[in-house]
Amino acid sequence: MKLSTSYQFITKDLNKIESELLSIVQADHPVLRAASTQLLKAGGKRIRPVFVLLAAKFGHYDFDKIKHVATSFELLHMASLVHDDVIDNAHIRRGRETINAKWDNRVSMYTGDYMFAQALESLSSIDDPKAHQILSKTMVELCRGEIEQLKDQYNLNQNLRTYLRRIKRKTALLIASSCHLGAIVSKVDAPYEKALLRYGYYIGMSYQIIDDILDFTATPEKLGKPAGSDLFQGNITLPVLYMLQEGDFKQRLEKGFEKSHYYNDFELLSEIVQEIKHSHVIEESYRVSEMYLQKAYKELEIFPNNKAKKAMMEIAKYIGRRSF
Repeated sequence: MKLSTSYQFITKDLNKIESELLSIVQADHPVLRAASTQLLKAGGKRIRPVFVLLAAKFGHYDFDKIKHVATSFELLHMASLVHDDVIDNAHIRRGRETINAKWDNRVSMYTGDYMFAQALESLSSIDDPKAHQILSKTMVELCRGEIEQLKDQYNLNQNLRTYLRRIKRKTALLIASSCHLGAIVSKVDAPYEKALLRYGYYIGMSYQIIDDILDFTATPEKLGKPAGSDLFQGNITLPVLYMLQEGDFKQRLEKGFEKSHYYNDFELLSEIVQEIKHSHVIEESYRVSEMYLQKAYKELEIFPNNKAKKAMMEIAKYIGRRSF
């Protein structure tokens, strides 16, 4: 089943949001406009706007109001991707050339900054200080997560707690806040609001863990980038953390990195990627993801049986078994 099948009943509104996003990124400067449009048209699941709309379905669903929240979170996500690609020196995303590869890092950073600013502008029509506080805090935590990832590159002495805190800031909080603001703006009852926030957090944690697994197990064609890209960039993800507990793996990985952070031992690291792919650590990582998914399901138990609840259940199932 395609992911979009689970929320067909909001397809019309999602199409309107897509048009809104395209209109928003039409900057006056031609390079900024071209770079922003390229990123938008590169696609993506638009999962954050989906969560905003679904959460809003449990309250007073006013699309003309909720669309500003949905566009704001997608712009925030897109901005983080642009900055990510600069930090990682990535040249391919979703099978296409990144902005920093097509132009340069300066254009990329300005494009990301532009989208951050547009995210704030998009939410400015919402007359609720709490909504703005949540968005601002999410942006701060997102940036902290990126800095932590940069700081921890090639660090083989980090632990599980460090990793979980990092993916919470990098991924989970953005999804959690999407659910939270969708609930707040549509004036969802307080118990539902808190449950939606927790659901979004658990889904976000599972989503990133699956991403980190797929970096080893999926094909480059499905990933839209080379397999093992995170490891080659020195990012220590959950499968690697588990593998570091095995025999002489840590010494071998250190050797793979020792030529310098910019000239890794490609052959050795390629072998390590394949070793991780076929190791028991993949199943162990899936178990952690499943733990978060079960917590997400639990949060949905208090909700009435409607289309939004069913869609949120099916999205969780999709995340648990996705292959790209």
